[in-house]
Amino acid sequence: MSYKKLEIWQIAREVVIDIHKMTLELPKFEMFEEGQQIRRSSKSVRSNIVEGYGRRAYKQEFIRFLIFALASNDETIDHLEMLYETGSLTNETQYRATWGKLDLLGRKLNSFIEAVQRQHNNIT
Repeated sequence: MSYKKLEIWQIAREVVIDIHKMTLELPKFEMFEEGQQIRRSSKSVRSNIVEGYGRRAYKQEFIRFLIFALASNDETIDHLEMLYETGSLTNETQYRATWGKLDLLGRKLNSFIEAVQRQHNNIT
C-alpha cells in the first residue's frame, strides 16, 4: 500500500490545492504574510502524513508525525479563520468549504492516530 491510498492524505492533498488557489486571490499584502503561512501549514499536514507513513514500522515515530500533521491542521484552521475574520478572505462559500475539509481532516487524523495506537501491526 502507498500513502496515496490513505484517505487522510487524499483530503490533505485537496486542502493544499484549495488553499493554494485561495491565496492567489488574497490582497497583495496578505499573499506574502498570512497567505504564505497558511500555504506552509497546509503543506506541512500533507508532508507529515507522508513522513509518518514512511516510518510506519516504528509505531511511536508514525504516531509522532501524525500528531505533527494534526497540529499543522489546527494551525491551518487558525490561519484560515484569521484571514476570514480580518476581511482578507471575503468569499464565504470558499471559507466554509475549506474550513469543512480541514475540520473533517482533523477528525479523520484523530481517528487514524487512535487506530494506529490500537492496531499498529495491521496498518502497513
